[in-house]
Amino acid sequence: MDHTTSMGGGLTSGARPNAAGSNSPNANSVGARVEGAAQTAHQATDKIADKASAQVDRASGAAHRAVDSAAGAASSAAEWASSIPQQAQQLQAQLTEAASASIRARPIVTVAGALFVGYLLGRLARL
Repeated sequence: MDHTTSMGGGLTSGARPNAAGSNSPNANSVGARVEGAAQTAHQATDKIADKASAQVDRASGAAHRAVDSAAGAASSAAEWASSIPQQAQQLQAQLTEAASASIRARPIVTVAGALFVGYLLGRLARL
């Protein structure tokens, strides 16, 4: 006769040891422990995923704010740079008008001043 020992330690005659899949109390407690451990692992994984998701959301928000800030700065710099040629044209027009008004007011003094400056530049070029 075939004698084997069961998981509970009892001696059975001609029977196999209790397997985990059977309906014995020991198999049920082991299965319950495994199921409990699996649920705990799932809950821990869910908690970690939630925390990671929150961190990713915060990092994403910070990145979006940085991009928006950079875009705003670039936009204002572009507006400033586009206004420089207009300012230069306005300044040129003002200087031209001021010079024309001065020449019209005193034409003889302007011609004499131009001759004097030309004479000085000619003398400096000979040195």
